[in-house]
Amino acid sequence: MLAPDVVRLAEALLAQHLPGRGWTFAFDRAVRRAGACHHVERRITLSRHLAERAEEDEVRQVLLHEVAHALAGHRAAHGPRWRARAAAIGYTGSRLHDRPIAEDRATWVGTCPAGHEHRRFRRPTRETSCGLCSRRFSRASLIAWRPAAVEVR
Repeated sequence: MLAPDVVRLAEALLAQHLPGRGWTFAFDRAVRRAGACHHVERRITLSRHLAERAEEDEVRQVLLHEVAHALAGHRAAHGPRWRARAAAIGYTGSRLHDRPIAEDRATWVGTCPAGHEHRRFRRPTRETSCGLCSRRFSRASLIAWRPAAVEVR
């Protein structure tokens, strides 16, 4: 989705569900999450990486998720109060992402002996084993890390 379209959508949702309450919208550079609700600043943010890759309905659902946080309050977390507010404004409740938003921008790539690929945004500082091969740490499933070739945008 194009950035101006995302801004228009976000501002329309804020005007509809949080009129006159001083909430604003901005993009952020998050690579592991889609959106965030910053209660102190009264700001809802959306990952610029998500906005570049997602369809309008996916962006709308992320924004509604964050608007529901604004409506329910910080202490509501993802509890019953938040779920009720989210459902009332049209959030479907589906899990939108199982992997990082901008995984292709990860700077480290690791491979276990079985060939499973893992990505990290920061250089791994300790030995890590593959969680797909073993639920517990296993020296037989150690991940070998190497710098990734990252495309600069």
